[in-house]
Amino acid sequence: MTRRLFQIAALALPILILACPPGGSVKIGAVVPLTGQDAVYGVQVDKGAQLAFEQIRADKSYPYPLELLVRDSGSDPQKAKEGLDQVFEAGALAAIGGVTSKEAKEMVDVADQYDRILLSPSASSPELTSISKNFYRVFPSDFLEGSKMGNFATQTLGLETVVILAAETLYGRGSQEVFKAEFERYGGQVLEVIEYPENTTDFSGLMDRVITLNPQAVYLADFASPLGQMVLALRNRNFDRRILTTSAFATPDVLAAVGDKAEGIFLTQTPFDVDSEDPHIRGFVDAYRAKYGEDPDLYAAHGYDAMIVLAEALKRAGRAAASEVWKGMRQIQNFPGVTGIIQFDERGDVQKFPRIYTVSGGKLVDYDRYVERRREELLREMQQLREQMKSSGDGG
Repeated sequence: MTRRLFQIAALALPILILACPPGGSVKIGAVVPLTGQDAVYGVQVDKGAQLAFEQIRADKSYPYPLELLVRDSGSDPQKAKEGLDQVFEAGALAAIGGVTSKEAKEMVDVADQYDRILLSPSASSPELTSISKNFYRVFPSDFLEGSKMGNFATQTLGLETVVILAAETLYGRGSQEVFKAEFERYGGQVLEVIEYPENTTDFSGLMDRVITLNPQAVYLADFASPLGQMVLALRNRNFDRRILTTSAFATPDVLAAVGDKAEGIFLTQTPFDVDSEDPHIRGFVDAYRAKYGEDPDLYAAHGYDAMIVLAEALKRAGRAAASEVWKGMRQIQNFPGVTGIIQFDERGDVQKFPRIYTVSGGKLVDYDRYVERRREELLREMQQLREQMKSSGDGG
């Protein structure tokens, strides 16, 4: 599968004569939260990246022997910064890192000090756009997610009032500000924006405030665990209005923890379907299942794409030198990732467009497909009813 991927990508670019790296191998760094509160994302990103790395190393056509240097950030931005310094000091020509926006923001300084590429698999804060010529990301900005949800909430769901709950973090602030602006642009009223400190664990008072305000919906902007806690707290208070949130909710652990109380929640995320019949996606899903015994989630898929893209940039660079990787990144155009076609703009942002998903039957499903499926089910039921009425009439 990986060989096919690189063959497809090579069609857009003449084959280059690549210099053999001194020392015999090219080092790639990866700094991800394998422990701590953000491990729910980091572990999945790491699994996807490790699978891609193994496939690339097994590809006999790849021009370099590769070595992967992994560091655990412990969900601590300062440790993430130190980890990136370690892998660059050890000779990594480029690195994957910045699983969360707060880690990415700290790590950019190190990338600039070494003048080397930092490719984020999942940081999404709008504040990271244009932050550095060395920073790229394969995950779309929250600007796109927030805009999409604001439009959907007013134009599709017809909502007029909403309360926003957001963590006082780079991610929470970026997500809620964009959503608020878009919701109000279409005539919606934000009754209140409730911000709370990072690592808040007791949401009871905040939920009581939401119930008092009596909105048609709430918009939640935080990471996985707090999102799950807030959803449970709202549902346990018999809050039966709409719950809107972000792709941070899209983790198997949170879905499992919230259970049937997650039904009907709406969120934005990059399209990724483990049941896709696309051969490229199917190959990734099958390989992931074979290696880990489970389905990949959105973050595993982005970790996979991040590694594949970085390896392709190294391949296109022309020679194994940190100063050349930037050129390789700029040549990534219409690249076939498992999370969609990957192409970067001049600001380092990927050109992907999120879609609306909803939770149905304990699974995330594309909302448009969900509506179409329900329409087909209703048509079948109506047809069956007509046939029953006709049969009953004929028998009378």
